[in-house]
Amino acid sequence: MPGIGPRTAQRLALHLLRQPEEKIRNFSNALINAHSQVGQCQKCFHLSSEEECEICTDQKRDKEIICVVADSRDLLALERTREYKGLYHVLGGLISPMDGISPDMLQVSSLVKRVDENESKEVILALTPSVEGDTTSLYLARLLKPFTKVSRIAYGLPVGSELEYADEITLSRALEGRRSME
Repeated sequence: MPGIGPRTAQRLALHLLRQPEEKIRNFSNALINAHSQVGQCQKCFHLSSEEECEICTDQKRDKEIICVVADSRDLLALERTREYKGLYHVLGGLISPMDGISPDMLQVSSLVKRVDENESKEVILALTPSVEGDTTSLYLARLLKPFTKVSRIAYGLPVGSELEYADEITLSRALEGRRSME
């Protein structure tokens, strides 16, 4: 499984093997039920067991701002901050010609249609600072600028880090994303 190394996988496997058969059956049934019941929101493509996810149906959300993320993990990370109050759009990945992933394999056309139809005030691109993330951001910005304001989250130094250990790209992006001290 992604994010689980060999030692953790071994610990998990050994733990499961020590469990009573009934617990293993319940666990496997829970996985099967989750797989069959969880799909994608018809609006934003986040994981949902309903036609629309709880974020899209939340009346307190700002419907005029859409934050674009690569996948649901990124959406959940942003939600943990409790700072963002708008809607989301999950692309389902990033453009990567080297891996054979083109824009038509992602939820790009549905994003453009959504922004155009809803007259969004702003689209925030919250994509990974990588070659693929930059490529996807530039592509989306070019498509969306005729319809709305397009911005990108700032990148920089993590709290508690030392400047001397930061790479050149991180430092240059930290300088570009600087804010005025008010």
